[in-house]
Amino acid sequence: MQELAYIVAGFVVGSIVGLTGVGGGSLMTPILIFFFQIKPYLAVGTDLLFAACTKVSGSVRMARSRQIDWSVVASLCAGSLPASMLTLYLLHSMGTTDARVQSIITSTLGAALLLTAAATLYKAVRGKTSPKQVVEGEEVLALKPRHWSLPLLFGALIGSLVTLTSVGAGAIGVTVLMLLYPKLPLPRIIAADITYAVPLTLIAGLGHASLGSVNWTMLGLLLCGSIPGIWVGSHMLHKVPERIIRALLSPLLAYAGIKLIAI
Repeated sequence: MQELAYIVAGFVVGSIVGLTGVGGGSLMTPILIFFFQIKPYLAVGTDLLFAACTKVSGSVRMARSRQIDWSVVASLCAGSLPASMLTLYLLHSMGTTDARVQSIITSTLGAALLLTAAATLYKAVRGKTSPKQVVEGEEVLALKPRHWSLPLLFGALIGSLVTLTSVGAGAIGVTVLMLLYPKLPLPRIIAADITYAVPLTLIAGLGHASLGSVNWTMLGLLLCGSIPGIWVGSHMLHKVPERIIRALLSPLLAYAGIKLIAI
């Protein structure tokens, strides 16, 4: 029954990701911790590889449709990947099973979930304020951030956050990109966010695997559920009110974040 429960959890999370684009980490990690009683460090490590696998297909599909702005992806990766490797080095030095490290992980995860809840609610309320397409003649301007250093800075912050908690590359990343690239259409923002998250979650996940923080059997079962779940969710995109689902998810994520901080 435990195996079936993992598959069902993967399907539910995959469906919500396919429907709303909310990062799987903000949903799967709390589920693993609260419902399956998985240790936080093990939940984070497993979920990072879960996220990497689920985002690959999305990034390939978007690359084929030429929705990805590679300069935006490169700017974020330039900040996030070094920050991820530095965070992994610190985790390796301290040890993921250390009580202090687990306390840092749960507290940071709680804060990340609160930020994700706020970002999800922001997208639900103001999701339609992004331009539908780039104004003719402003393509170069649309790909310029408010300041050249901001993608590096926010990329580094998200890289550390994702490596430590597996949360941050979804709703938080999209909201940051909306603020940094206000002239870029939302579909291209989402495409950039999903694409840069692939190498980030892969490097962070493999780093956690080297620390023994990945349950490979659980990962396989979660993927068995999530892959068809994402397909179902993406095909329900125009039939279900996405903004209502986001508005309902926000208080649930906030509740989980408060519980984790209180541990």
